[in-house]
Amino acid sequence: MKLTYNSSIDINNDKGQNMLKEGSTASAFKTIDANGEAVNLKDFRGQKVVLYFYPKDDTPGCTKEACSFRDAFATLKKKGIAVLGVSPDSEASHKKFVTKYKLPFTLLADTDKAIAESYGVWGEKKFMGRTYMGVHRTTFLIDEKGKIKKIFEKVKPEDHASEVLEAFS
Repeated sequence: MKLTYNSSIDINNDKGQNMLKEGSTASAFKTIDANGEAVNLKDFRGQKVVLYFYPKDDTPGCTKEACSFRDAFATLKKKGIAVLGVSPDSEASHKKFVTKYKLPFTLLADTDKAIAESYGVWGEKKFMGRTYMGVHRTTFLIDEKGKIKKIFEKVKPEDHASEVLEAFS
């Protein structure tokens, strides 16, 4: 996987990661989708993009978030907004998730966590007294020129698509 890292990073976010800032250029990447097809972020220039990072396919919160985008997809598409979901799951896992919930948008495999790391969303998490490394549920809205318009760090999975639509209007 080829990645281009961006130097516009904020070293003081609450995750202790180097998260990109609003107004900076989105980190370029190339990876594969659920169908094994190559996807390159630069191919979306000239179009608005929702790049959302989520921890794991077919888990309660991630399913609510994906279905929120699915249910709003026609409106997003009409407004010329592409939706790209990214998690560390494999393309096979993504394919099952897409099929099970009839997801009409692209899920990207980030099995080496390089994309999540380049966006500053891979880091330490705590759940039920356990500390582990994982993806922080975060969404980046990228404009037609490849600049980050807005970052959502505190995402409510079931309401997220409407927040995104509002931010892009």
